[in-house]
Amino acid sequence: MKKKKDFLFDKSNYKYVIIGILFIIIGFLLMLGGGSKDPNIFSEEIYNFQRIRLSPAFILIGFGIQVYAILKSPKK
Repeated sequence: MKKKKDFLFDKSNYKYVIIGILFIIIGFLLMLGGGSKDPNIFSEEIYNFQRIRLSPAFILIGFGIQVYAILKSPKK
């Protein structure tokens, strides 16, 4: 008689993991750019709202979703 293996995570857990990874990737993509092509010229563009507030918020939300996905108990 074969014994059915139970997985540690449910389908919804994996869905939350993928959503969390997407949030983290979007956060890092929002952080890109803002530099100057000439190293002698300083660009104020690196201090805009997108790079200072929005992208770290996306990254932290993504990590929070990852923690939730790991701690969420699967439905039995």
